[in-house]
Amino acid sequence: MDAEAKKRALRLFTYGLYVMTAANGDEVAAGTINWVSQASFTPPLIMVGVKADSHLHQLVEQSGLFALNILGQDQKAMAQDFFKPSKREGMLLNGHPFTFGQASHAPVFPECPATVEAKLLHAVKAGDHTVFVAEVVEAEVRQPEAKPLEMWDTGWFYGG
Repeated sequence: MDAEAKKRALRLFTYGLYVMTAANGDEVAAGTINWVSQASFTPPLIMVGVKADSHLHQLVEQSGLFALNILGQDQKAMAQDFFKPSKREGMLLNGHPFTFGQASHAPVFPECPATVEAKLLHAVKAGDHTVFVAEVVEAEVRQPEAKPLEMWDTGWFYGG
């Protein structure tokens, strides 16, 4: 296989950007992710790819719950803030105010256009990421007219 062709083809997949969060007791973690898709209507399932050696991955496995905060088109800076390890100061996470989700107890960011909370059903471990399949158990839309931030809008690549 031509390695450059593979990389270029995989980078043509379309992705949104999200800040995924999880909590276990007082411990919290967050990270910017982009490998996300809806997987079923009934029940409402989503699947997310999370780096296997991350703190976020560890907390999702421990708690069985997470929140997916959907970033708006103008929130590239927020996405960048969660490329680094999570740092909590009171009710700020990497400098962003949060509350705890009703269903997941994971950090939820009011500044994001929407959030879904999910309960883990399956973990498919393969390669350097785990695919978590989860049922959406709560959803909130704060900005119904918002356009989501897409990878193509950033000039970044996470794939290939």
